[in-house]
Amino acid sequence: MRNVGEACTAANRFHVHESVADEFSAKLAARLGGMKLGRGVEDQVEVGPLIDGKQRDKVASLVDDAVGRGAKVLTGGKAVDGPGYFYEATVLGDVPDGSDLLTEEIFGPVAPVRKFADEDGAVADANASEFGLAAYLFTRDIKRALRVSERLEVGMIGLNQGLVSNPAAPFGGIKQSGFGREGGPEGINEYLETKYIAINMD
Repeated sequence: MRNVGEACTAANRFHVHESVADEFSAKLAARLGGMKLGRGVEDQVEVGPLIDGKQRDKVASLVDDAVGRGAKVLTGGKAVDGPGYFYEATVLGDVPDGSDLLTEEIFGPVAPVRKFADEDGAVADANASEFGLAAYLFTRDIKRALRVSERLEVGMIGLNQGLVSNPAAPFGGIKQSGFGREGGPEGINEYLETKYIAINMD
C-alpha cells in the first residue's frame, strides 16, 4: 500500500501457504478494508488517488480479469465514483492461474493472494513473471530463508520485512526490471571504467 501501490517496490502478489492462506486473507482484507480513502490533505486518510484515469482503468481491468476467471473479492474491487482517480483498497482470494495480474505490475492498491502447498510451488509461482525487482520473504526457518532467497529471480529481497530500500545498499532488479544498480559501492562502480593491463615482463 506504499504510495497506494504505485511504487516499483510494492508487493504485487502474495504467495501464502495453504494452511494459513484463508486466515491471512481474511485479516488482510479486514485491515485494508478499514483504511480510509480520500484526499491526502484530509485527516487519517490512508488510501489516496491513483496518478490518472489511465492507471485507474488498468487497475480495474486487472481486477476484473482475475474476478472473471474466478478470483474472490474479499474487500474493495471497484473504482470510486466522483472526482479523483480513486480505487478501493482491494484483496482478492483464490486468484486462478492465467490471471493477468499474476504477471503484470499492478501499480495500484490491490493484493492478490495465491495459495501454495510446498516451497517449490511457491518459488515457481513467484518467478513466473518477466519482472524481477524485489520480493519479500517471511519465515522463521533461517535455512529456508537463505535457500529460497537464492532461488528467487529478483534483485532485492526483504527478509521478514516489507522494505528493501537503503541508500547504502545496491538498488536494482533483473529480467525486465532493468540491469545495473544504484546506491552502495555497486552504484558507484556503474560510473567507473575498468582498465585491464596485460604486461609481458620478459
